[in-house]
Order: sequence, then structure tokens, then C-alpha cells
Amino acid sequence: MKNFLYTIAAIALIAYGCNQATSTKKKEIAQVEDSLQYYPPTPGTLDKEEFRHYVRVLNNFFESNLLNRNFNGGILIAKNGVPLYEKYAGYSDLRTKDPMTDSTPMHIASTSKTFTAVAVLQLVQEGKLSLDDSIQRFFPGLPYQGVTVKMLLSHRSGLPNYLYFMEKAKWDKTKQVTNNDMLQVLYTEQPGKYFQPGKRFSYCNTNFVLLALIVEKITGKPFPQYMKERFFTPLQMTHTFVFTLADMGKVVSSYNYNNTVWDNDYLEGTYGDKNVYSTPRDLLKWDQALYTDQLIRKSLLDTAFMPNSNERPSVHNYGLGFRMLNLKNGKKVIYHFGRWHGFNSAFARLTGEKATIIILGNKFNRNIYTVAHKAYDLFGDYQQNPNDEEEEDNDAGKNKSIVSRGISLIRK
Repeated sequence: MKNFLYTIAAIALIAYGCNQATSTKKKEIAQVEDSLQYYPPTPGTLDKEEFRHYVRVLNNFFESNLLNRNFNGGILIAKNGVPLYEKYAGYSDLRTKDPMTDSTPMHIASTSKTFTAVAVLQLVQEGKLSLDDSIQRFFPGLPYQGVTVKMLLSHRSGLPNYLYFMEKAKWDKTKQVTNNDMLQVLYTEQPGKYFQPGKRFSYCNTNFVLLALIVEKITGKPFPQYMKERFFTPLQMTHTFVFTLADMGKVVSSYNYNNTVWDNDYLEGTYGDKNVYSTPRDLLKWDQALYTDQLIRKSLLDTAFMPNSNERPSVHNYGLGFRMLNLKNGKKVIYHFGRWHGFNSAFARLTGEKATIIILGNKFNRNIYTVAHKAYDLFGDYQQNPNDEEEEDNDAGKNKSIVSRGISLIRK
């Protein structure tokens, strides 16, 4: 009897220990899960008929309008986070005929600005800077008074564009320009501003190079490292990174429409305004994260999607690092396109339908922008005019006459 009681007691102790271990393990798992700074987005659901409808429409649309027009790149269209259409065409390297795949990172040009903007807004949320901070707080003695962080984010600073003043400063084109090089030229050469700060909108890459420098000053980390640690890794954007000069020769090249390589120039080393490489799948993760509070609180993020330039009535406007289309029928598109050399990028969010349009190419193809706009109307009445191509980036050295007349660098 005594042995039996000992046995029962031993079993009870073992069971208790197992339960405690299981409970502890569950707590550990919960703590690990709760400690994750970000969480992967959970795609919504589409019913069978809706899904089939969009698959048919999108297949016909892209086959007719882009894939048969010398397209080289990747396309991903989604709704509620659910991919409806995904296609990779052509080659990542036209010389070796390496195929384009879902894991081929391409330069997304000024779509990069969306990342820089959210990084800055996150620091605002953490109380490490204010949108109303003067740039003199970060760059003492910089001879441009009255410019705030918000003006940088909204392209209302009036600062000159480094794509042009670096050349006027007779920069040695055998050397790559870095963010700090650009800053030093602002200090030493003091190129004239285009207009008084806050007066109007003028798209200017200098703004976002300075914003990347501000992120570095506040965090004490190189911008590429910071973006990887705070955004790309937590969001599981495994093929996304900020290009640095150490990556030269290791990334996908871009090409002219006639298949010749688009040569690099002396402006490859600046980031904040450009130089994020990504894939359509990774950009869908970015899009989905922007619908949640995992990056910054909704009320603050919403300020990035509000128009800041209302001097001239227009359905087109710019927020804080994001372009927008605000139609009179209530439809709204939050987006940013880009161009750098032969790379073209289109990233658009139809927030009413929660549809996402992502098109990336590494062989110059203006059709990418036209088709992205037309694709809006597949999801609703977005009143897109094929001739109303809205603002992609101009490559370095283009449209200098436009700059000299003080007209926006980006509008056509």
C-alpha cells in the first residue's frame, strides 16, 4: 500500500512538473510572440467568384497592355493582401539571360521615399524629433533658414536639387557622391534656393537625402543598417535593402529600351531619396503593414496621406513621402512611382478597395506608368486618362532646362 501511494505521488509530481513546464513553455512562447516589434500581415479573404473575376480581367489586361510591349520585370496585383496576378517576365541580366524571378531585387527609385518618410514619422512618434524642427537643429549653420522637417517630407523646402547643383559645383565625376558629400556642398557652395520655404511644392531629391542624414544623426546608425533592423527584417522583407557603394557590381543592372546596359554615373551613392532595392512580394508586405498600427499609430500615419500643397486646385497632391490622387467621386490612391536610369517602379494603393498595384522593371519602359494608372479602373471608377501620366522621376542630367526655369523637376 505504501509503495502504491509513493507511486501515485511520484506520478502526480511528474504530471505537475510536466504541466508547469508546458505552462512555462507557453508563457515563453507568448512572451516571444508578444515581444515581436512587427507581425506579418494576415491576408483577407476573397470569395471564389470575385477571385476568378479579377484573375481573368487582370490576365487579359496585362497580356494586352504590358507583357507584349517589351516588358522586363515583375508584376504583382493584390486585393485585401491576396495576390490576384503575379508575373515575372524577361531577364534579371540581359547579357547572361538569367531569368527574372520573384526574388530578384530591383531598384525602386523614388518609391524608396515612402520608407524614408515612415522612418522619420516613427522617430516623431518616439519623441526624438518634431515635424516642426528646423533643419538647423541637425545641420547647424546650414544657410537655409525657415526649412522644417515637414517641408522636407512634403517637398516644400525650396532647396535646390543636388542632381544638378553637384555638377555646377564641378564635382569630380570619377568619385561617387555620398549623402555627406552633398551636405558639404550645401555648406560650402551654398547653391541658391528655388523659392522661400513653404511657399509651394517643388519635387526635390535633396529633401530626402537630408532626411536620411537626420535619421542617422538621431539613431547613431548608418541609414541602410537602421532600415534593415527596424523595417526590412521585422517585416520579413528578405530581398529588400538599401544599396551602398559596397554593393556596386553585386546588384541587378538596368538597361535601355534597346537592351544596352545603362551605365552607372557619379550619383549612385546617395540614399533616402532612392537606392532601395526590393521585389514585388516584399513591397506587398510593406503595403499591408501600412494598413496596420505596427509601424506607427494610424493618426500619425494618416498625416502622410493628407495633401500639403493646395495653391492650385488639383486631384493630384503630395503628402509626407507619398503622392496621392483625390478624386471628386471620393476615390483615393496613395502611391509613389519612380525612375532611376533604366529602372521603373510603380507602387499604388487603392485604399477604398484595399487593392495594391506593384510593377517593377529593369529595362526602361514608360508603359509601366501608363498601365499602372489604367489598372486603377479595373477596381473602380478612377477616371484615368491614358494621357495623364503622373510624375515619375527624371534621371540625372535630364530636363535641366526645366530646372533652370524653376518648374517642378518631376511634372511633364
